[in-house]
Amino acid sequence: MEHSSANRPGRRARPRRRPERQQILLRRGLALVAGLLVLILVVLGIKGCLDARKDRALSDYARNVSQIVEETGQTSKALFARLSEPGDLSVTEFVNQVSADRSAMDGYASRIDGLSAPGDMSHAQNALELVYELRSSAMDDIADQASTALGDVGSEKATASIAIQMQKLLAADVLYGSVVRPEINGVLESNGIEGDDVPESIFLPEGTKWLEESAVSTALESVNGATGATSGGVHGLGLIGTSVNGAELTAESTTSVGSEGTVEVEVQVQNQGDSTENGVSVSVTVSGGGTLSGTISSIAAGETETALIPLTPAPSGEVTLEVDVATVPGEQVSENNKASYNVAFE
Repeated sequence: MEHSSANRPGRRARPRRRPERQQILLRRGLALVAGLLVLILVVLGIKGCLDARKDRALSDYARNVSQIVEETGQTSKALFARLSEPGDLSVTEFVNQVSADRSAMDGYASRIDGLSAPGDMSHAQNALELVYELRSSAMDDIADQASTALGDVGSEKATASIAIQMQKLLAADVLYGSVVRPEINGVLESNGIEGDDVPESIFLPEGTKWLEESAVSTALESVNGATGATSGGVHGLGLIGTSVNGAELTAESTTSVGSEGTVEVEVQVQNQGDSTENGVSVSVTVSGGGTLSGTISSIAAGETETALIPLTPAPSGEVTLEVDVATVPGEQVSENNKASYNVAFE
């Protein structure tokens, strides 16, 4: 007896997926893809922001360096133009202008030390700080020796010292040209930054004659009133007292001083000669920091005047202050022009 196919046992047919379930799975897949795309865009956006911030930091650093380098070049041109052709400058005027150049260089060095160098520029920044440390140190000594070099006593030794400082300026130029500039511009190039390359910085004129002591001596002799032209009689200054924010300093002990507000050093200088002295330069060097300068316009014979020099930035902790009153033309004794003090800033 035959059985109809409808009654034969067999596999049960698999039920079809419901359309609703397929739609749910599809929506989940699309949501996952969309989430991945959003995540990728966020990551790319963050990276782009970080890259842009890094580029801005590198550009800002390079522009700051360029500005200081350009100002340094202007100081160099003024200094060596004055040495080449002092014109009608008197000894006092010449010394004052060299002291102003020294103060400008100290300012450049402080600005260089205060630069915020991006990580890629750290090595170049260290070398740049050394460049300006050499330049600042050289200008400090040139300014300190200028008045003596223009006078009668000790002029040969002072002139030789100035010539040595010219060599230090040359060393700074070589370091900048061979290390600092190539490294800064190389970092800019590797990051695809164009138009912010730092310029050359040559403080000592190329092919310079200023490395020769004879050239320095000849230039100084052409200053009006130099070499024996100081007024007759005794010339001499004396550092008779130093205080910080009203607290008198002593060389034998450490003096405690409050560091709130503006910290100012008051240096009392006495004219111990018998002629009025003009343009007296006074400098204060802070251990671990730079040298700051001030000028007393005039001190009559036998009188005492005060140079007021702000310490910026204010020191902290225990430091040593080196105070130096520059000699005037004709001054033969300078041992009493300097003093060293230990100061604890609280």
